[in-house]
Amino acid sequence: MMNFGHVLTAMVTPFNQSGAVDFDRTDQLIDYLISHGSDALVVGGTTGESPTLSTNEKVSLFQRTVAKANGRVPIIAGTGSNNTHASIELTKQAEAAGVDAVMLVVPYYNKPTQEGLFQHFKTIAEATNLPVMLYNIPGRSVINMEPDTVVRLSRIDNIVSIKDASGDLDAMTEIIARTPEDFSVYSGEDGLTLPSLAVGANGIVSVSAHVLGDDMQRLVEAYRSGDVGYAARIHRRLLPKMQAIFSAPSPAPVKAALNQRGVEVGSVRLPLLPLTEEETTDLVNILDAELAGTH
Repeated sequence: MMNFGHVLTAMVTPFNQSGAVDFDRTDQLIDYLISHGSDALVVGGTTGESPTLSTNEKVSLFQRTVAKANGRVPIIAGTGSNNTHASIELTKQAEAAGVDAVMLVVPYYNKPTQEGLFQHFKTIAEATNLPVMLYNIPGRSVINMEPDTVVRLSRIDNIVSIKDASGDLDAMTEIIARTPEDFSVYSGEDGLTLPSLAVGANGIVSVSAHVLGDDMQRLVEAYRSGDVGYAARIHRRLLPKMQAIFSAPSPAPVKAALNQRGVEVGSVRLPLLPLTEEETTDLVNILDAELAGTH
């Protein structure tokens, strides 16, 4: 079983003032995340603004992250797309870069059938020796990967995990119940971290962990140690903060939050827009607030 840990951070891609990938800032961000609750890093995913990264930029990010992490945490490369052949090629480049696993998103825009999804993921998995994490996010890909399809895919040796951002706890429960014991299930919705743990998920692939990683680790540790009441109190305290981090198209809010905390990651690339000053102030106020009665 590939052990990714419990709190995995879907890492933003730092840019400099001219909008190019900033590798020095990337190094600093990697150190920051590893020291603040991240058990593994997902690089070049949606939160990393993959739609606007070139293939060369993605490969360079994979190489730099592997080198900087230096075995401290697993590195998962986002190599999925709606082009099966291109996903295979990028997966091979990620494997050559030394990543520990790849994440493959449900193809967006072209709306394949469930059988098309199965064949897409099976074909990519068979082209690599790396462990594969599936990524179901119907809010962005339009189509939903059904539990039956996930169960079929879980029988392929190197398809070992899924990030489920459907928000459907019933489907997540069914997947956990019907897949092998060594197949790991992660929530892709920050606000469902605790409910997902309660139905048997392994943890969370998170955006909020950029700025809430230590608290999210405390939540997971409290739940796993049996102190469900304390875990629930942490959950209630974090939920408004998590919601604020998604108050505008991601990753603009979390980048603003990092910059405000002195972890410089720059802005976002078009067609995304950075937060306005007012939006940034509102976000920081919520992140810095302590809610009464939740301790």
